[in-house]
Amino acid sequence: MNSRHGQSTFGPAPSVLVVEDDPDLSTALVEALRGAGYRSRGVFTALEALRVIAHDEPDIVLLDLGLPDLDGADALRMMRGASNVPVVVATARRDELRVVQLLNAGADDYLVKPFSVPVLLARMGAVLRRVRGSGESGPRVVSLGALLIDLGLRQVHVDGRPVALNRKEFDVLRYLAEHRDRVVPRAELVAAVWGRDHSGREQSVDVHVSWLRRKLGESAAVPRHLLTVRGVGFRLVEQA
Repeated sequence: MNSRHGQSTFGPAPSVLVVEDDPDLSTALVEALRGAGYRSRGVFTALEALRVIAHDEPDIVLLDLGLPDLDGADALRMMRGASNVPVVVATARRDELRVVQLLNAGADDYLVKPFSVPVLLARMGAVLRRVRGSGESGPRVVSLGALLIDLGLRQVHVDGRPVALNRKEFDVLRYLAEHRDRVVPRAELVAAVWGRDHSGREQSVDVHVSWLRRKLGESAAVPRHLLTVRGVGFRLVEQA
C-alpha cells in the first residue's frame, strides 16, 4: 500500500528505501536515517527495490546508480513506469549531462558521492516537503506568467480569459503544475492521471496534451508554457 494514501507496514514515520549494493555503506545509511527519525530499510539490487515498491511503496527512495543487476538509470525508468515515489539518485559521476538525463528520466534530486549525512537529510527533507505540499487540500493558485491555475477551484485563465477544460485535461495540467520544477515523464503522467493500470495510455496522454495546448492558445511547434522533451515527457514553464 502506498504510505501516502494509507497505513504502510513501514509505519507512520517517513519511510526510506535505500538501494545500495555496498553492504557496509547500505548499513551505515540505514542506521543514519533511522537515527534521524526515518523508517529505513536497505536492498542490494534494482529488482529487489522494484518488488518493495510494488508491494509496500516507501515515502522516498535513495537509489545508487552502480547496481549489479540493472543500470541505475534503467532502474529509475522502471520505477517511474510503476510508481510516483520520489527518488533521490546517488552517483559517483559529476558529469552535468548525466545529471540532466537522470532528472529528465524522473529523479527528484541527486547526490554526488561521497556525500555527508546532513546533506542527504537536507535533500531528502526538501523532496518530501515538495511531495507533501503538492497533496495539500484547499484552494491553491499556481501563477506561471500569463497562465493562472486555481488547483482548488479547478479553474484556468490565460491572459485573464477563462479556459474551459474537461476533467482529464485539467488533471494533466494540474499534475504538471504541481511538478513544474522538473520534466514529468509520460509514464509518470499517465499513471498519475489514468491510474496504475495504464497500459496503452501513452497515446491518450499525447492526445490530451495536444487538446490542452490548443485551449491554452499554443502548439507543440510554438510552445508558450507546455514544453515537450523529446523521448521523455513534458514540462510546464512560466514562459518558453
